[in-house]
Amino acid sequence: MAYPIEPKLAELSEKIMEYGRLAHEYGADGVSGIWQDIERAMQEAAEKLQGLPVDGKLASQEPNDLRGIQLLRTNGPRRMWKTFNQSEYKDKLEGAMLARFAGCTLGAPVELWEVDEMKSWAEYIGDAFPPRSYWTRIKNPNHRRYGKSTFYEYTLEGMSGVPVDDDITYTILGLLIAEEHGIHFTTEDVGKSWVKYLPLACTAEEVALRNLRAGKTAMEAASLENPYCQWIGADIRSDPWAYIAPGFPSKAAEYAYRDAYLSHRRNGVYGEMFFSAAQAAAFAVDHPVDALRTGLTEIPSECSLYKDIEWALAIGGDIRNYAEAREAVNKRFQGMSPVHTNNNACLTVFGLMIGGTDVSKVISETVAMGLDNDCTAATAGSIVGAIVGKEGVPAHWHAPFHDTVKTYMIGAENFKISDLVERFTIVAEQTYIDSKQEI
Repeated sequence: MAYPIEPKLAELSEKIMEYGRLAHEYGADGVSGIWQDIERAMQEAAEKLQGLPVDGKLASQEPNDLRGIQLLRTNGPRRMWKTFNQSEYKDKLEGAMLARFAGCTLGAPVELWEVDEMKSWAEYIGDAFPPRSYWTRIKNPNHRRYGKSTFYEYTLEGMSGVPVDDDITYTILGLLIAEEHGIHFTTEDVGKSWVKYLPLACTAEEVALRNLRAGKTAMEAASLENPYCQWIGADIRSDPWAYIAPGFPSKAAEYAYRDAYLSHRRNGVYGEMFFSAAQAAAFAVDHPVDALRTGLTEIPSECSLYKDIEWALAIGGDIRNYAEAREAVNKRFQGMSPVHTNNNACLTVFGLMIGGTDVSKVISETVAMGLDNDCTAATAGSIVGAIVGKEGVPAHWHAPFHDTVKTYMIGAENFKISDLVERFTIVAEQTYIDSKQEI
């Protein structure tokens, strides 16, 4: 989809602010009045944009209700494991979590960096690029992410556990939701857990959390003042639903829908459903591409995300490295936000196609592609990790974790990876007990 040519709004806004300050410094009157006039005009423009009529045909191809979504799916396996094998599950779950944590931790300190910036930094500090291990040094080492972990804690020398990140926090929050509300949890239950556990959030999640705290219902929280509803924020919350529905992509997608609807709409919702289904399928297949193709069968076949993933799968065999992947995405998605669902999903696909079942290559190439690269590498890691199991994740990626994960949740900041494996197992078994009739 071609984006309209954007005026230089950000540049002009900055210029207006600076001319206003300069006028004030020169002793001019009336600066505040002019700024207020501009603010009113900008608010009117925002309201006009929100009120523009949407494409009715496209809207019918991209429904927001679960039943509508399911009616537009292609044929898929829906359920791949008929029974639950606890030992096989635990091995694959640990592989998925370790590779997810590794991809996220590798990408977090260079999140949204341009490719050349990462490459130059690697050359400056003497690290390989794409990175073969965690960064040996990083900028602003004393700066804290989410008010918790310093950037130093994301380096090889400073790491003592999985440091804080929103991707990882939502993984564990998903488990808490399922434990506290049961596997029949609702979107309303997700909202209750957000208010209970989240001190802060970003973009669409921040909007939803603010609306919840203002007394809005969970079912309307994503619909009010939310221009971010197709961004990547739901996508990054996809993994816990796969972990509690392994080998059961349709159920994982259903769980993901209940979660995503709190903060997202249309392709923002489909992103979480797609990756949850793909990760669930990864427990039952031998190659990431098979998992990705299964994931597609759980979202509307005419939605833009489906078409974009199809495109990535079609050309992915000719994409040889991170640079070619980023170039292809830049061309197709020119003008799209760097934290949108669709462009980042395609980078995740390319990372998995380049790396195959090699965990190190998957996460390093994906991080090197840039954009929202802690998110993309985490999801790619989860998929390949579930396929290869714990033994398939090289020790240098998880040894620095020391069986410890940190979050920024209220009253729930420290966890043991081994304990998370046991707790996810209990909930996953419940999914299979509850769903016997769906065999």
